[in-house]
Amino acid sequence: MNNNTPFYIQIHDQLKKMIEQEHWKIGERLPSERELAEYFQVSRMTLRQAIQTLSDEGILERKVGSGTYVASRKVHEKMRGITSFTDIVQSQGKVPSSQTISYQIKTPSSSEQEALKLTTGSKILRMERIRFADNIPICIETTSIPYNMIASLNKKEITTSLYHSFEKITNQKIGHAIQHITAATATERTAELLNIKKGDAILFLRQTTCLENSKQPFEYARSRYAGNRFEFIFEK
Repeated sequence: MNNNTPFYIQIHDQLKKMIEQEHWKIGERLPSERELAEYFQVSRMTLRQAIQTLSDEGILERKVGSGTYVASRKVHEKMRGITSFTDIVQSQGKVPSSQTISYQIKTPSSSEQEALKLTTGSKILRMERIRFADNIPICIETTSIPYNMIASLNKKEITTSLYHSFEKITNQKIGHAIQHITAATATERTAELLNIKKGDAILFLRQTTCLENSKQPFEYARSRYAGNRFEFIFEK
């Protein structure tokens, strides 16, 4: 080993390289700490430091009473413009899909009316979907849209890929958005839908989206992302 680099960092680098070379595949359990310590000829404390560092980086996932596994790669979004969830997932070599929980034409709540700048008597489409990447639930998304803007689209077009369908059918482009991101914990319902534990970390995103060259809001979305499966990347 290189005497100038701490042993645990050297073990970290070797384990990371083995994972990148698919010595262990995503979701696969690693050998025990005792076996790995013997393999690398280091103490279990040193091995444990390397494992913890890889866990902090999201490369490994430690499950109490079960062992250490190769973590699923997080889906990530670079915060530099509006991109559909479908595009984000596909750009990372994963297969997007959705499950619609509710789909209703409703009178907007006061917060929806304010966010979408609607007049009294307006109607909205409010839908709730679970969004998946490779069949793994990533987020729960509640979307409110002025009904008159999407009246020409059918339910399948809207629930499968809203942005793609809207732009194709109406020849209008999605423009800018204002996003608010906060940290939160999963409620019992959120945990059940995302297949995580109650109290687990989630990212809560509120987004108001407008059409290109327009100040009229097109969409008001509230999304709850599983914190261990999604990350936002900010670029300057």
